[in-house]
Amino acid sequence: MPEHDAILFIAASETDSNLFYACRFLAGDPFVYTQIGDEKILLMSDLELGRARDESKVDTVLSYSRYEGLAKNAGVTTPQATDVLHVLFQEQGVKRLLVPTSFGIAHGDRLRDLGYEIKCKPEPFIEERVVKSDEEIAHITESQRQTERAVQKAIDAIREAKPRKDFLYINGEVLTAEKLKHILNVSLMEAGCVARHTIVAPGAQGADPHNQGTGPIRPNESIVMDVFPQSSHTRYWADMTRTVVRGKASDRLKAMYEAVHAAQEVCFSRLKAGANGAELHTEVQKTLSDAGFLTEERNGKMVGYFHGTGHGLGLDIHEPPRIGKGGKDLPENTVVTVEPGLYYPEHGAVRIEDLVVVTADGYRSLTEFPKYLEI
Repeated sequence: MPEHDAILFIAASETDSNLFYACRFLAGDPFVYTQIGDEKILLMSDLELGRARDESKVDTVLSYSRYEGLAKNAGVTTPQATDVLHVLFQEQGVKRLLVPTSFGIAHGDRLRDLGYEIKCKPEPFIEERVVKSDEEIAHITESQRQTERAVQKAIDAIREAKPRKDFLYINGEVLTAEKLKHILNVSLMEAGCVARHTIVAPGAQGADPHNQGTGPIRPNESIVMDVFPQSSHTRYWADMTRTVVRGKASDRLKAMYEAVHAAQEVCFSRLKAGANGAELHTEVQKTLSDAGFLTEERNGKMVGYFHGTGHGLGLDIHEPPRIGKGGKDLPENTVVTVEPGLYYPEHGAVRIEDLVVVTADGYRSLTEFPKYLEI
């Protein structure tokens, strides 16, 4: 006997990927989705009722206002979503609910007051999301192609820029991280993708892996470009990082690049269905430390290699499975990043990131973009 009578979401599918996956209906305002047995049900406002019936992938779309009226007839003066749901659940004999950990506490408290038993399930809430279908992989691949085209435009601008004293100049102006992000983001927007928090981090800024980067681009220093857009149409993400230098990299920076590339190849050589994410991460760490790159805290900041090796990707930019601490065995047909890096403010930073599909006997790369340091 199942431990619940119904699955319940009250959320906006534009920001809740589990909800979008469940119903394939995109809306910016919260709505109600419930699955009772095998029946998938939406409870929709009059504004969205017709569109939900046309576009969603559910069995039944019900009128919220109709059930709101029934709640008022039952004596609820100003029904909230939980009061409206109560009418539907009474009709269906529902008493035990399974909800995601993101479920609103106010909704949960009210439903408990109404006599419902609520159990929260951690991620992955919808377990089949972890393994990607051929269609999903095609969507991710298309987002990745658009990412690569955008990065190529940014690299073309860096290559075109000319060094003058301490800075790079293009079209008579100093080339900046902001200008490169503009090139990247506009290219992606024109391709129907939305880029958020794009990273173009020059020099020491790149040693903070999530520093988005600001200011002038200088010759002979590292430029970390981490680009991760979401398709406006399919909702699937891409993710890629390249590190380049306009001019000549220092010997130390070259050594860092070679070590990161080698660590990525070590991960690839062991990557396949059933490989353990935590063990893969340990091998990457060992490769970098054996190359002489220590990870430690200096002056209140971490240096070396201090983040995970990879993460799953799909309708969320970060989702299971993980290649890192606590990582588990990787299922076949999951899509993951492999992105080792090294970070030393006095030398700069290097991160290389590719996107791959885990296969039964290895992996298939979704990334076609070349890897090089100096341009």
